[in-house]
Amino acid sequence: MNKFNVFERYAGDYDNWFDKHKAEFSVEVNAIRKLLPATGAGIEIGVGTGRFAQALGISSGVEPSAAMRQIAVQRGVSVIDGLAESLPINNECYDYALLVTTLCFLDSVATAFKEVERILRPNGYIIIAFIDKAGTAGKKYARNKGKFYQDAIFYSVAEVQKELKKAGFGHFKIERANLPGDFKNGKESDASFVVLRAQKLADTESVYQY
Repeated sequence: MNKFNVFERYAGDYDNWFDKHKAEFSVEVNAIRKLLPATGAGIEIGVGTGRFAQALGISSGVEPSAAMRQIAVQRGVSVIDGLAESLPINNECYDYALLVTTLCFLDSVATAFKEVERILRPNGYIIIAFIDKAGTAGKKYARNKGKFYQDAIFYSVAEVQKELKKAGFGHFKIERANLPGDFKNGKESDASFVVLRAQKLADTESVYQY
């Protein structure tokens, strides 16, 4: 079954989750905002229903689910039908690209990262917000994925950084946030929500020095 069918059938349920979990949403938005560039043209890849784009002032997005796109458009987001692995966008169009909980649904992380690198202008940024598989929430979702995460694959910070380096990114910055239910004992690994920012490297820079 197409992995996006569940989002077509239950787009409303997905969107309503944010109304029922306002604390989680607020934590995630605030964590992303800390690493989001203050200026420049941005796009959200896997924009979903436009919740994060609207909250963060991002006016453009890419989304493969028609039902999700429809809701995002109602929130004022201009949405293109497309996949992260094959972005229908010209080279070097954006200063930054945001992916929020999109990573775990990608068919090919490597291909998606190369596509993002292609559409970014020189020195542009990719900002990835994801559930760390080593964190409390990551372990919980691995045990009980629910209807939206049946096909999800969760990653560690090290795994994401490795793929970003291969795609031509470096200069990493990381922000971690505790979600409700996470352990709050001061251990960084217990903060389930991770925001990782990386910069598109110039051709003369080596990805292996970061």
